[in-house]
Amino acid sequence: MSVIVFAGAAQFAAVGYVASGLPWPGIILLTFLLNARHLLYSAALAPWLRSVPVARRAVMAHVLTDEAFALSISHFRRLGRTDERGFWMAAIGATFIPWNLATIAGVAIGAQIPDPARLGIDIIFPAAMVGLAVGLITGRRELVAAIVGAGVAVAVALVSSPSIGIVTGGIVGPLVGLLVPKEVAHETAPLGSPISAEVYSMPGTHIELPVEDESADGTKP
Repeated sequence: MSVIVFAGAAQFAAVGYVASGLPWPGIILLTFLLNARHLLYSAALAPWLRSVPVARRAVMAHVLTDEAFALSISHFRRLGRTDERGFWMAAIGATFIPWNLATIAGVAIGAQIPDPARLGIDIIFPAAMVGLAVGLITGRRELVAAIVGAGVAVAVALVSSPSIGIVTGGIVGPLVGLLVPKEVAHETAPLGSPISAEVYSMPGTHIELPVEDESADGTKP
C-alpha cells in the first residue's frame, strides 16, 4: 500500500477502517476526503509545473505528499523558478524511499515494540507538519494565513471531521492572509531574488543573474 497508494495519514486511516470492518465504499470515500488537501497542493504547484510534460506530472502527482509539497514549493519560491530535479529529490529521495524502507522495517520488527504509544510516536506527524510550515513563513501574510488556517481547521474539525477541517482551513487561511497589505507584509526573505537563487540553487546549476541597464553617462536608470 505504501508503494501503490503512498498517502501517509490516509494509509493509517484506511488500515483502521479495514480493521473495524467498514465497507469498502466508505473506506474509499473517507480516505478521499482525507487526501482532499492534495487538491490545494497541486493547485499551488500547477503554475510552476506548466512546462513539465503531462506524463511526468502524473508521476509527480503520485509521489506528492505534505513533505514533498512543502520542500518543493519553498525551494521553487526561493529560486524564483521551477527546479524539477529539486522536486524529485524531495519527493523520492527524502520521502518515498525512506517511507517504504520504514514500512518494511515496521512490518519486520514493529511487533517487537510492546507499546508504541509510550514512545510518543503519535507526535511525529504533527511535529513534522509544524516544522515544514515554519519554513514557509517569510512574512506577516504567511504568519496570518498559518494562524487563521490552523484555527479554522481545528474549529471545523471539532464540529465535522479532520479532513473537512484541513481543506477549510487551507482555503480560508490564505484568503485572510492576502488581506494583509503588501506594504506591511515585511517579508524576511527576498524569495525569487538573484541572491536567493544563488544561495538555494542545486549544486551544478548555473543561475543567470539579470544585468541592469545603464545610460550613456554610466548612471543607472
